[in-house]
Amino acid sequence: MRTLISNGTIVTADGSQRADVLVDGETIAAIGADLAGAGMTADETIDASGKYVIPGAIDVHTHMELPFGGTFAKDTFETGTRAAAFGGTTTIVDFAVQTRGASLRDGLDAWHEKAEGNAVADYGFHMIMSDVNDGTLKEMDRLVAEEGVPDFKLFTAYPGVFYSDDGAIFRAMQQTGKNGGLIMMHAENGMAIDVVAEQTVAAGTTDPIGHGLARKAIFEGEATNRVIRLAEAAEVPVYIVHLSAREALAEIRAARDRGSMAFAETCPQYLFLSLDDLGNGFEGAKYVCSPPLRTKDHWEDLWSGLVKDDLQVISTDHCPFDFEGQKELGRGDFRKVPNGLPGVEDRVDLMHDGGVVGGRITRERWVEIISTSPAKLFGMYPRKGSVSIGADADLVIYDPNRVRTISARTHHMDVDYSCYEGRSVQGASDIVLSRGSVIVRDGAFTGRKGHGKFIKRAPADYARMH
Repeated sequence: MRTLISNGTIVTADGSQRADVLVDGETIAAIGADLAGAGMTADETIDASGKYVIPGAIDVHTHMELPFGGTFAKDTFETGTRAAAFGGTTTIVDFAVQTRGASLRDGLDAWHEKAEGNAVADYGFHMIMSDVNDGTLKEMDRLVAEEGVPDFKLFTAYPGVFYSDDGAIFRAMQQTGKNGGLIMMHAENGMAIDVVAEQTVAAGTTDPIGHGLARKAIFEGEATNRVIRLAEAAEVPVYIVHLSAREALAEIRAARDRGSMAFAETCPQYLFLSLDDLGNGFEGAKYVCSPPLRTKDHWEDLWSGLVKDDLQVISTDHCPFDFEGQKELGRGDFRKVPNGLPGVEDRVDLMHDGGVVGGRITRERWVEIISTSPAKLFGMYPRKGSVSIGADADLVIYDPNRVRTISARTHHMDVDYSCYEGRSVQGASDIVLSRGSVIVRDGAFTGRKGHGKFIKRAPADYARMH
């Protein structure tokens, strides 16, 4: 199957140009002006006049079917990747989970079983390490060298569940120094948070606002500084996930200024939602995530971080739980509300509307943070995250002028609410191709379950990216 995309404006991290794109099978075969006039034929021609042609977006932080507090995140790999595709995201990287006492291999196998034959778009895995020991350290080498899983997530939060102490974190970092992998850190001081959370409940605050009050921004800043210093001591890169607060951003900026290989992502919820959303009685449970939503005065700091490349990536931390029946597990005690928000479908449009239309970032930077930088940092570039000859034909025909309203009534995520209900955004995906196949066209799903493939990834050259 050969597809010609004509008359569009190709937008990449490096610049924009009016040009056609010829897709042959699963990859990009040619890029140039008037390819049809040059004699190149196609089975289908897509007219992209007035629209952008961008590399398929990449969300490197999702949690499909994640177990949490006695329940599971609602989206499966089928429903989650389909929703992602409607939002212009053609690749996700999800987190496989090691159960304490079990092997990394067991956790990875379980996630392969969830995804294989179900995903409608491509996917990869990171590995959550909840148990650092001699055996799992050796396993890390195999995952990097043989399994295409070069990144490992550890936590300074969630004592008794995922928490790792400084010694365990440092040992894991040392191991990535040998195997070339990357440590990803959820950086909040979980021990201190648990103390404040207990005190907050004891003082009579049990509604979701207590979640935001207990998980103080200074605890995120402290943990971010600590794990960066550990990475500096191990002489390895570190990647901070879902950074939410100016206190943590300051630590990233300071580290990068002194030459450290410190990288970080933020998420749309930390740019468009705030602590106020947690404060509407139990309705605030819809907005419970960790780190929590901050006060609005953090927004511009984070936007500045994106502009200055202190923050390299926009991901979602997509982890949806229904308000009815799941979030309600926390009535009477905010500590029991399942942590997580839906967002995989809305990331690209929110960032176009708030960033490009809002005048905060260029359209090229928009493409960089939603697609190219994730591909580079997580070992997929230039196969993914680029519009280049030989790359996978993951392409989005994007209408920068179309206005849509975000709503649970129309979204494709398997969850009963939207964090952005009623918000109008300018910019939307019209046609989405995954490896040359049209999987979304004009608001209709045209793909198929099982089309998505597991992407084996190699370690990136982090020093070159700093």
